[in-house]
Amino acid sequence: MDLIKKNKKYKWEFENIGGTSRVRIFKGDDIAHLDELDTKMWTVLSCPVKGLEIDEKSLAYMDHDSDGKIRVNDVISISKWITSVLKNSNILLKGQDSIDIEQINTDIPEGVKLYNSAKQILENLNKEGSVISLADTADIAAIFAKTRFNGDGIITEASTDDEQEKAAITAAIASTGGSVDRSGAQGVSAEQIEAFYADLAAYEAWNNAAVTPPFADKTDAAIEMYNALDAKIRDFFMRSKLASFSPDSTAALDVQTARIEAISAENLQCKQEEIAQYPIARITGKAEIDLSAPINPAWADKFNSLKAIAIAPDKTSLTEADWDEIGAQFAAYTAWKNDKAGASVEALGLDAVKELLDQNKKDALLALVEQDAALKEDAENIEVVDKFLHILKDFYRLLKNFITFHDFYDKSKKVKAIFQSGTLIIDQRACHFCMKVTDMAKHSASAATSGLYLVYCDCTTKTRAEKLQIVAAITVGDVGYLTVGKNAIYYDNEGVEWDAVITKVVDNPISISQAFWSPYRRMATAIENLINKSAAEKDAKIMSQATDKINAMPASIPATPAPAANGTATPAAPAAPAPPFDIAKFAGIFAAIGMGVGMIGTALASIAKGIFALEWWQLALSFAALLLIISGPAMVMAWMKLRRRNIAPLLNANGWAINAASKISIPFGATLTDTAKYPKLRMKDPYAKKGMATWKKWLIAFIFLTIIAGTAAYIYFMRPDLLPGI
Repeated sequence: MDLIKKNKKYKWEFENIGGTSRVRIFKGDDIAHLDELDTKMWTVLSCPVKGLEIDEKSLAYMDHDSDGKIRVNDVISISKWITSVLKNSNILLKGQDSIDIEQINTDIPEGVKLYNSAKQILENLNKEGSVISLADTADIAAIFAKTRFNGDGIITEASTDDEQEKAAITAAIASTGGSVDRSGAQGVSAEQIEAFYADLAAYEAWNNAAVTPPFADKTDAAIEMYNALDAKIRDFFMRSKLASFSPDSTAALDVQTARIEAISAENLQCKQEEIAQYPIARITGKAEIDLSAPINPAWADKFNSLKAIAIAPDKTSLTEADWDEIGAQFAAYTAWKNDKAGASVEALGLDAVKELLDQNKKDALLALVEQDAALKEDAENIEVVDKFLHILKDFYRLLKNFITFHDFYDKSKKVKAIFQSGTLIIDQRACHFCMKVTDMAKHSASAATSGLYLVYCDCTTKTRAEKLQIVAAITVGDVGYLTVGKNAIYYDNEGVEWDAVITKVVDNPISISQAFWSPYRRMATAIENLINKSAAEKDAKIMSQATDKINAMPASIPATPAPAANGTATPAAPAAPAPPFDIAKFAGIFAAIGMGVGMIGTALASIAKGIFALEWWQLALSFAALLLIISGPAMVMAWMKLRRRNIAPLLNANGWAINAASKISIPFGATLTDTAKYPKLRMKDPYAKKGMATWKKWLIAFIFLTIIAGTAAYIYFMRPDLLPGI
C-alpha cells in the first residue's frame, strides 16, 4: 500500500542546448520543482550580483543570504517563494514588470500580506484598477507623500495638526539635524526628541546659573586678549627676573640690535612674525611693565585695548601679581562659559527655549512616534511588493542563464545572455560576444584555456567618469591588424558609445581558413625579418667602413713642396705603381660563378624534368600534397582547438562557478562575429596607379618563368655538354 501512495519524482524534460543535453525550463511547474533538480544538472552553481546585464536590484533581492553571489540555494528559495504567492506560476515566463493583484495567491498568509500591501500602494497613489507595476513601487517617497504615518519611526510636521507640536518638531529638526522620513520630508525620531528636550532643560539650567561678567559686555573681548597676551607677558616677567639675577645678561635678554639690523633693509610691515618674537617690553632688570613706556609694535594694539578695559587709569605699572589678579577676575565667568550645556538649542534663543519647556510637548511627540512605528510591518511589506515585482520581471531570465545557457545559444541575435555586455566594432567586424572584466590580471591568466582568440580593451566615454574593461572574442575572419594599441568602438547594451583601445591579445585560431594561411604568413614574416636584418647589417657595415675611411684621411691637403736652397723645388715621392692585372685570379672567379650558375641550371632542369614527366592530374595532386604538407598540420591543430573552444574559463575568471562546459562550435562561432559584406561591383578606381594592367604583368611573369624552365630543360636534355661536371 505504501508503494502505491509513494509520490513519484518530478518528470523533467530535456533539450539540446549548445550541442549538449540540458534540462528544459519552460513552464511554471518546472520553476516550482527546482529543489528536486539534481544539482549536477545545473549549468551554473553561482554567479556574482555585479557586472551582469540584468537589474542589479533584482539580483540583490535574489541574493537570499546577501553574500554578493547568487547560488543554487538562493535560486531554490526564491523559486519556492515566488511560485507560492502566484495563483498561476506560468506568469513568470512572460518576464513582465506589472501584474493584476488579483493574480496574487491569498490562500496563504504571505500572499495576503503581499496583496494588502499592493492594494495599499495603489490607494496611496490614487490609482484606479488593480494592476500594479514596478513604476509604482520605484518611488517610495511618492507612496508615502500623502500619509501621516509610514512605519519608519520618524515623524514630520505632517504627522500632527497641533500647531505647538508642529513648532516643537520644527525646532527639534533645526537643533538635531533631523532624519529623512520615508515620505522624503525631514523629521525626528524618538531618540532625537529625547535629546532635544534634554538639551532644552540643560541650556535653561546653565543660563539660570549665569555668572556676572566682570567687564560687562567687554568681558569676552578682554578674555580673548588676555589669553593672547598671557604667554608673552609671562615671558617678560621671567626675562626680567633673570636680568635681576644676572645684570650682565640684561642686554642679551633684551631685544638684540643685531636682529633689528638684519631686517632693517626690508619692508618691516612684512616682518610681523619676526618682530613678535622680541620681548613685549624692554628688559631693564625691573620686574614690572611701565605702562607709559612703548610696547612691542606687534603686541601694542592688544595690550593697549586690554589696558583700557581691565587696568585702572591711574595705574602706572603692571606687575606679575597685577596680571594674575586680572586673570582671576575672569576665572568664575570662564568656568561658567566652559560648562555650557545644551549648545545645540542655543540658536533658538533663551525665550524660545523657555517657551518650548513650558509647553512641554515631549510626551505628545513620543506618542506620535509610537503610532508611526506601529505601522512598521505594513510599511516593510511595501518593500516586499517591490521585491515581488522585480523577481516577477527578471527571475525567469536568470534561470535561462543559470540552469541552462539558453539565451547564449539562442538563434536570435537580439537575445543575449546576461554576461554579454555589448558589441565591439573593429577591423570590419562586429563582435557580439563581449564581457565586462572585473579583474584584468586574473582574467587574462586563464583566458588562453578558453581556446578563443580574444582582445582585451580599455573603454572610455565622455558621458561617464568610470573606465570600462572588456574582453571580446573574434570568431570569424583573419587576424588582420588586431594588435595592441588599435582603436575601436564599443557599444554597450544601453546603446552608449565607448572609445576602445586594445591592451592585450590572446592568440588562438580564429578559423580553418586563417590556419591555412598561417604558415605562409609566418614564412613571409620570417623572410621579411631576415631581409630587414640583412639590410640593417649591411647598412651598418657600409656606414662603419665609410666612417673609418673618413677618419683615416689626412687632416689637411698636403702643401706644395717647398723650394730647395738652390731655388729648385724638391721632387715629390713617386706614387706607388698599380698592381698588375692577375688574370688567374679573375679566371677563378668566373669559373666559380659559372659553376654556381651551372648548379642552379641543373637544379632547375631536374625540377622541370620531374614536372614535365607528370600527367596533369599527377601535377594537381602533387600541388595539393605540397599545400597539405605545409598547411595541413596548422589546419588540423586549428580544427581541434576550434572544437574545444569554451567560455567557462572566461566566466570563471569573473567569479562564476560553472558546472558544465559551454563550448562554441565552428558554426555557432560564426554567429558571434559579423563581417562586412560588400556587393560585387565593377568600378574603376580613379586613383589606381597608371601603367600596365595587372593581367599583363602576370602574363609576362608566366612567360618569363616558362622561358627559364624551357631553357633549363633544353640544356639538360639537348646540350648536357654545357653543364659543368657532365
